[in-house]
Amino acid sequence: MVREFNLINNKGQRYSLMDIENSTLMTDPTGLGYSYSDEYEQLGNTFISNLRKIEQGQIQGTLNFLEYDTYRNIINFIEKSEGLRFEYKVPYTDGEKTYYKDVQLQSITKTEKMTNGIISESVIFNSLSLWYTENIATYEMSGGDDEMRWNFTWDARFSNYSVRSLTFVNDGHVEAPIEVRIDGNVQNPKIQLYIEGILYQEVPFTITLTPYEKLLYGTKENDFYLLKEEGDGTTSNIFNLSVVEFNNDNVIRLPQDKSCELRLVADNDIQSAQVKIFTYYKAI
Repeated sequence: MVREFNLINNKGQRYSLMDIENSTLMTDPTGLGYSYSDEYEQLGNTFISNLRKIEQGQIQGTLNFLEYDTYRNIINFIEKSEGLRFEYKVPYTDGEKTYYKDVQLQSITKTEKMTNGIISESVIFNSLSLWYTENIATYEMSGGDDEMRWNFTWDARFSNYSVRSLTFVNDGHVEAPIEVRIDGNVQNPKIQLYIEGILYQEVPFTITLTPYEKLLYGTKENDFYLLKEEGDGTTSNIFNLSVVEFNNDNVIRLPQDKSCELRLVADNDIQSAQVKIFTYYKAI
């Protein structure tokens, strides 16, 4: 097994950084770790940390091309993307695991120099997030089905036919934000967070979703949203008093190293839903 790098755009399209024949090969990567900036106060001969924060990282390396066409291709891929993620597949001894980091291009050089028929250029990506994993669970039940059928793509436990629920332990280095999609036909759905078996947080929505409508909820630090998606794919912001109580704690994030259970409940049966949990790591 070997490590693997890719770029992913906002449409989910991948650009390989491991294929010099068809795209590019990234070598000599640096900046995959992390660092802190610290300020200290001196008390006699003792130094006390009074400000400690993680620094914004940079992923740097060398992009190697066989042709100028592939150099142009990666530039077009980056510039036509509204958002970029750096994908890093790590070959651990117990199996491969995939991590992502939101990034933004700072620079790619263009030197017009070739060594042994290879064009090599320096690249720098500024980090916009920590490393994270996407843990996705999707529930679909067609008419007439009596059983829940989850599409397992991660290690979680699902239970209870009347309440859609899952348990998860956040082994990351910070709180884990979530994204939830609930499909209509649903009346007054709620998202509940139980920690160690005790109800800790509840976000109730006063809303009726008709067939083909969706409730979209996300709690990332830089992207909190509460949206209603219509049948034609258009969305509208529904973060208002008629739908959700402002005085309530409406931002659900899973704490570290505790048994957490997310429950999706409603006045009627939830037939279709998806939950994403983003586990963030300072280094991997």
